[in-house]
Parts: sequence; structure tokens; C-alpha cells
Amino acid sequence: MTGFFSGTATAMITPFRRDGGVCLDAFGKMIDFQIENGTDALVILGTTGEPATMSEEEKEEVMRFSVQRAAGRAKIIFGSGSNSTAHAVEASRKAEALGADGLLAVTPYYNKCTQKGIYEYYKAISDAVHIPVICYNVPSRTGVNIQPATMEKIAALANIAGVKEACGNMEQICETARRIRGKCDLYSGDDNLNLPILAVGGAGLISVVSNILPKETKQLYTYVKAGDLASANELQDRMLPVIDAMFMEVNPIPAKAAADMIGLEGGIPRPPLTELEPEHKRQMREILQNFGLKVRG
Repeated sequence: MTGFFSGTATAMITPFRRDGGVCLDAFGKMIDFQIENGTDALVILGTTGEPATMSEEEKEEVMRFSVQRAAGRAKIIFGSGSNSTAHAVEASRKAEALGADGLLAVTPYYNKCTQKGIYEYYKAISDAVHIPVICYNVPSRTGVNIQPATMEKIAALANIAGVKEACGNMEQICETARRIRGKCDLYSGDDNLNLPILAVGGAGLISVVSNILPKETKQLYTYVKAGDLASANELQDRMLPVIDAMFMEVNPIPAKAAADMIGLEGGIPRPPLTELEPEHKRQMREILQNFGLKVRG
């Protein structure tokens, strides 16, 4: 299926309090900040949201809160992937029941399944729910890669809405785009490749940097879709230092620190993730200020 969403989606951070638990007040402000700055969809409990260190009760609390706070102003997409197909199916059904507009399902991780295993995984999720499902290909984290021929086969499933591509290989992404065109949508999952992925027909972006720069991320999308590549390149060049800073340590450590610096109360990462190193904090503050953002403390 095509047309589930176009534009920009933010891979939302989850603000954890130092004394434990999720700070829903801060999370609500983040949701409002995104929507007020033109973000079309919110990806909740994806990699950037740290669901691997959250209890099932916490995840359900965040899902219920997100649907209520967004109140139809933006599409809500919940992460439901797992290294267990049975668990992914269960999580997908729960997300649908709690009001998700769609799902983002990362490929099974650690197990290192075959291409057939990847297909059967997505088929099981697709068969279990009635809402759109976006596949998420990020082999640097999962150890498996959705090959273009496999994605073409997955795209034929009834409610597969697209693939979030973060494989980092534009040659592969172009081949995937060719094979799925008209069957499901292509989304950028790598902020460094937002512009070229849009240029080869990507329907939108699922972005980490848009936690900090939602308006600019949406503007980049708008420029490309309007055919104004000169303006798109100029904006991407300006954004690249901030994009690179989002990955100076493993995601979402830098994004949470940056959110704190601009007054969004990003909270702390959960162990085994640690807070941004002091020297990186200094660099981050300088990069955000050079971009023109007001940085506190």
C-alpha cells in the first residue's frame, strides 16, 4: 500500500526522570513542539525512544498518553519490532488496540535470520493487524539487512506501507526504490541521506535531528518536493553539523542532551546507555549555538 503518510516524522526520544519513570509532562511538551512546527507523524518507542529498557507497563502508559496528547493532530506510529516474531505480533496487536495509526517494525535483531525469515516475520505482523506497517531496515544495529528483492516481496503484503531505510548504502536504496515503486513507500531513516532519498522518490523522512530541528526538517522535505534542489542543498549543508552531532555518541544519547540544551527536558538515557561525555557536551552546545539556536546554561 502507498500513501500512509508523506512529509516528516520524528523518531521521538522518551524523557526519563533521574529518579526513574517517564516524565509525561516533558513528553507532552515535546509532542506539542513537534506538531506546532509542522511534523506530520510521531514515531513513538522506536530505537530513539529506548523501548528495550522499558517495562511493558511503561510502554503502554506512553502509548496511551501519546494518542491522547496528539488528539489526531499528527499520525501516531508505534514501534513494535522484536527479535521474537511472536512478541512482535503481540506488541503490534496491542499498539493497534491502543490507537496507533501505524506501526514501525524493526527487523529481528541478534538472531540474524535469513531473508526468508525476514519475510515471514513481516507477513506474521501484517496478518495480525489491520493498520499500516512500516518495515525498518537498520543493519548496523540488527545484524540483518533487508535485501531489495526481499523488500519487493514484502511490499506485496496487504498492509505494508513502506520501508524506513537506514542501511547507509545508496546503491541498495536506489534498487529497493525501483523494486517497490508503486507498491509501498520509501522513507529515509538516515538524516545524512534525507535529501538523496527524497530525490529518488522517498515519500518522507523518519528523523532523529527533527527532535531538535522539526521546522527545518520539514522545510527540507518541502524544498525537495517543490523541485527547489538549490534551496534544499543549502539547507542540508547548514543542518549537517547538527545532524552529525546527533550521532557523536550512540543515538539517542546526543539527542537527549541537545533537547535539554534547548529547553525540551530530554531526560537521561537509561543504562547501559550513559549521558553525553563532557567534551561532547561542549561541542554540542557550540554546534547548536552556531546554528542559531538559543542554548541554556
